[in-house]
Amino acid sequence: MSNLVHGPEVEVPVRPAEPLTVRRRQIERPASATCTRPPEPRVGVGAPFYTPVVDPLTRVRKACLRLPETGERLSHGAPTFFVRAKTSFAKYVEGSHNEAGPTIWCPAPPGVQGEVVDAEPHRFFVPPYVGPSGWIGVRLDVDPDWAEVTAIIRDAYRMKAPKKLSAQLDRAERPA
Repeated sequence: MSNLVHGPEVEVPVRPAEPLTVRRRQIERPASATCTRPPEPRVGVGAPFYTPVVDPLTRVRKACLRLPETGERLSHGAPTFFVRAKTSFAKYVEGSHNEAGPTIWCPAPPGVQGEVVDAEPHRFFVPPYVGPSGWIGVRLDVDPDWAEVTAIIRDAYRMKAPKKLSAQLDRAERPA
């Protein structure tokens, strides 16, 4: 048997396979390396820094799906939340319609849209398509107050849900 690979134009020498050996190396540690307590945490420049980041959609989904008889499905390419799979009460839109970051669109009680958009235009806006119907847009990339976002979602749910479901939500929120 030859140690050459034969091809139409090239002959390449092939070395026979060598057995694979694994060597274990003994690591010598100095006596000072056997410490019984963990090292002190680093503070200042270069210290490890961890900030848990929760996806805004996860928080919006959690707030919406806690409400009675709600569901989620894609509508026009965006996660949309429905009451009894019929009426939408919140839509999560990320990076479209002249908004760079994540937003939610929710119906608002009469008069609230103009009030919040005028008071805080950096946080609230009139969304396209549904804005003329009184919906508000909430920017979620501008340090959102999640308690307020949850309250906005609950108000939107109350506007769109049947009276029985709204009453069920009110009973659940009432202190005992």
